[in-house]
Amino acid sequence: MAATRQIEVRDSAASSVQAMDELQDVQGEKMTLNMGPSPPATHGVLRLSLELDGEIITKADPDIGYLHRGDEKIAENMTYTQFIPYTDRLDYLAPLANNVAYSLAVEKLLGIHDKLPGRCQYIRVICCELARISAHLLGIGAFAMDVGALTVFLHTFTEREKIYNLIEALTGARFTTTYTRIGGFSRDLPEGWTDELAGFTREVMGFHRRCGQVADPKQDICRSNKGNRCDQSRGSVDFG
Repeated sequence: MAATRQIEVRDSAASSVQAMDELQDVQGEKMTLNMGPSPPATHGVLRLSLELDGEIITKADPDIGYLHRGDEKIAENMTYTQFIPYTDRLDYLAPLANNVAYSLAVEKLLGIHDKLPGRCQYIRVICCELARISAHLLGIGAFAMDVGALTVFLHTFTEREKIYNLIEALTGARFTTTYTRIGGFSRDLPEGWTDELAGFTREVMGFHRRCGQVADPKQDICRSNKGNRCDQSRGSVDFG
């Protein structure tokens, strides 16, 4: 009688899993990290789902849209004037500029944009410039802090506080101003305000020089960015 032989056939799926486990042991374990969402009081609202291989980010999935409030739908149930306070929140770093932009849009729809007094237009330009400088100061300061130059951040916030004082004297509020109206403003410039504004413009130029001295080429803010460039490869184009 012929002898019976027993043959073992390895499970291919099990072999693949074992091979993957061995490869994972060599490569190290990857970790998924949830970064954010950051609250509105910081640089912006963004959530990142990061895949980490040690200290290297191998994948990043961004999730945006946390600040969407449906302002357009809210505006449908209001008059043009009633919606002005909402424009303060469209860009909370430059509320005065938001007020002006919205008022200009409505005035253009009404056909009165070219009939505004010159004084009104000059004041609006000043408001927009103060809002722009304030927003840029925050951007410069936050960027400097992110790369380790905390002193620049402190200087920018000192100058920004001066702008808030001017805005408070002008509108009665430091942040959410609701200052513009369709065709003008809620009030005229207070007495002596232009003198304070002139003093600030002189001081902010001194800040520009101080900031340049602090951000010396030997400091972190320059060293952390020297040699960086925009990636124009096909891969970056595919990512949008």
